[in-house]
Amino acid sequence: MDAVKECLRDFPKEARELYLNDAVPYLDGPLSPLQFYRDWVGPNKPCIIRNAFSDWPALSKWNPTYLREKVGSKVISVAVTPNGYADAVNGNRFVMPEERQMSFTSLLDIVEGKVKSSGVFYVQKQCSNLTEELPELTGDVKTHIDWMSEALGKRPDAVNFWLGEESAVTSMHKDHYENLYCVISGQKEFILLPPTDRPFIPYELYQSATYRQKEDNTFEIVDEEDSVKVPWIPLDPLNPDYERYPSYRLAKPLHCTVKAGEMLYLPSLWFHHVRQSHGCIAVNFWYDMEFDIKYNYFQLLESMTKAVGSL
Repeated sequence: MDAVKECLRDFPKEARELYLNDAVPYLDGPLSPLQFYRDWVGPNKPCIIRNAFSDWPALSKWNPTYLREKVGSKVISVAVTPNGYADAVNGNRFVMPEERQMSFTSLLDIVEGKVKSSGVFYVQKQCSNLTEELPELTGDVKTHIDWMSEALGKRPDAVNFWLGEESAVTSMHKDHYENLYCVISGQKEFILLPPTDRPFIPYELYQSATYRQKEDNTFEIVDEEDSVKVPWIPLDPLNPDYERYPSYRLAKPLHCTVKAGEMLYLPSLWFHHVRQSHGCIAVNFWYDMEFDIKYNYFQLLESMTKAVGSL
């Protein structure tokens, strides 16, 4: 078992020496589909691409005044939490946000500070909410990225719209998608960890629950009945508890800021934690990853990490 632990400690180090970058590189513009696949998708490496969607009208149009006119009082899904952490560990629970149906103008009133409200509000429904809930805005963007769709041989599985308050935080997790994240206004702060750092990242099982706001405006946590326990990362990369999770000292997170007009390519299986400036607006494209040998090897790494426990 000690030999396996040593291999797991060396595995991420070797990945950094062989192909991973010390920082997230910038590209001055999109590459050809073949070159992007060869240089970034195949090696599973993130990058920030400038001038990738400079022709989108959204970059100049999407401000509160325009959005009020275009979307108005249409009812959309908004995640509401007491602390800004939706889909995150709270004590011994994995807590999901209250999914509230409210008008777009009511949300803008809160984000702009025109109306005071307890709780933190974030449009983050990840089921292609741009095309499903806000089709009025699709004329200002593209509903797929031409060169990525050609590189992968498929259209995106989902196109998502993001808008929320500065306090809204996305806890550390990974996705099974090739993700193109486009910031329209404001900026996003990402903390990234490669899949090869999985041996240093703690997971625990949690009872799933949901926030619910009561009549006195306080929030309660309501357990999901008959639910399977959820594996989630309890560690906060902004303030890691090294005493509880000493292996995380060996992780090498990358920090990057994605500004308005920039696109982050976030490869599948990369762990990420996200913060944002107040009122930041973004659109992202989720392309299903290929469940090939790369995924197979990651599953092996994950199984071995679970088997040995703490390094």
